[in-house]
Amino acid sequence: MRSILWGYRMTVSRPQLPRKPRSSPEWRQALQLLARSPRGTIEDVLELGHGFSRETLATLVLNGLAMVMTETLSLDATIKIERMRITDAGRRAIRG
Repeated sequence: MRSILWGYRMTVSRPQLPRKPRSSPEWRQALQLLARSPRGTIEDVLELGHGFSRETLATLVLNGLAMVMTETLSLDATIKIERMRITDAGRRAIRG
């Protein structure tokens, strides 16, 4: 996509994530972890605690194998928590 910003020509490219489900060992491992977590898992736990890349997690969501659910907690302040959960399609994918 090309645009002009403040008189300078800019070219913006978006990285393309794979949209066709191509199962990989990393996908299967992430889906199995999500399947064991009935309430879902926070993305940071998947990244920092288990070593999954943001690209892998985003690809699972884009392919409908996982979804992101947002919960709002109201304490002294409002806190939003996003959890990744496996979908029915994700469960079918790990069954093979």
